[in-house]
Amino acid sequence: MTTYLLAGGGTAGHVNPLLAVADALRARDPEANVLVLGTREGLEARLVPDRGYELLFVDKVPFPRRPNTAALSFPGRLRRAIAQVRDHISARRVDVVVGFGGYAAAPAYMAARRAGVPFIVHEANARPGLANVLGARRAAGVGVAFEGTPLKRSEVVGMPLRREIVELDRDALRAEAATYFGLDADRPVLLVFGGSLGAQRLNEAFGEGHGAAWRDVLDAGWQLLHVTGERSDLADPGAAGYAVRRYIDRMDLAFALADFIVSRAGAATVSEISALGIPAVYVPYAVGNGEQALNAASAVRAGAAILIPDAEFTGDRVRSEVVPLLGDEARRAQMTRVAASVGTRSGAENVVAMIDAALAR
Repeated sequence: MTTYLLAGGGTAGHVNPLLAVADALRARDPEANVLVLGTREGLEARLVPDRGYELLFVDKVPFPRRPNTAALSFPGRLRRAIAQVRDHISARRVDVVVGFGGYAAAPAYMAARRAGVPFIVHEANARPGLANVLGARRAAGVGVAFEGTPLKRSEVVGMPLRREIVELDRDALRAEAATYFGLDADRPVLLVFGGSLGAQRLNEAFGEGHGAAWRDVLDAGWQLLHVTGERSDLADPGAAGYAVRRYIDRMDLAFALADFIVSRAGAATVSEISALGIPAVYVPYAVGNGEQALNAASAVRAGAAILIPDAEFTGDRVRSEVVPLLGDEARRAQMTRVAASVGTRSGAENVVAMIDAALAR
């Protein structure tokens, strides 16, 4: 029996692809021993046990960004974290380690190397994190979600996705989805969302208020499904064809209904939209190191999506660029054809194949 140790966490961006690969391993071989390595502070502390996997712990050791007291104690804390992982590897007879970034990944890579156990790196973002940059140098295999990700010896394997996305039959669910959101299945739908917390810029551009463009979308003959985020107090005008939701726990139904999408460009968002072959306008979140714009770059280059910078995304920009696109059936059809060729639903299986190759060597 093979024992796998999947390392990563902290945020959903690390935990969700990890769980997708864990599910793929378990689906292929129900007897496989799939363990997860994470910290007590990260999102994995809740999500991993809830999914039925055993979670092994390692201390959270952030890389120091400036010379201070934490930097002085970093080498000793990292050594302890590596020792913790080596103990897990030895005690549980781990055959292979797979890292997805986050605080657990760096000590996992180092411990695996010292223990003589092969390890695989998967990077979800087009701009890789430091742990994966370091791990890629010695990894038995390096998989990336997006073309152009600067990691040594990497190959594009796509994003490991949730089963409800991988198995989604959009046509079969469209009528159910329309009923769920109170919309008409026979009329086109624009889906606007900015993640669980929403996106103020998108809400201001489309929602109720001066210059908002929701009326223009409806006047173009489209319906609008607008997910505002849990913290939003955006008013619902109660207009027919305009469905406002704070939060959606059935994104599969939202995707089933969407003929076009306006959204942020997180790695998982872009990967899911591309895998489903839906054309999009991406409005990358402006805070951070620019990774969201990079995440969208391959879809934009292929012609499956367009990108509008956050600072430029207003109701007027929606009217001048998005609404005309909704009325351009030929261009949307071309974007749809290209979108279907950009993404992949087999990311988890591709990572599993990389794991198998490492074990075979």
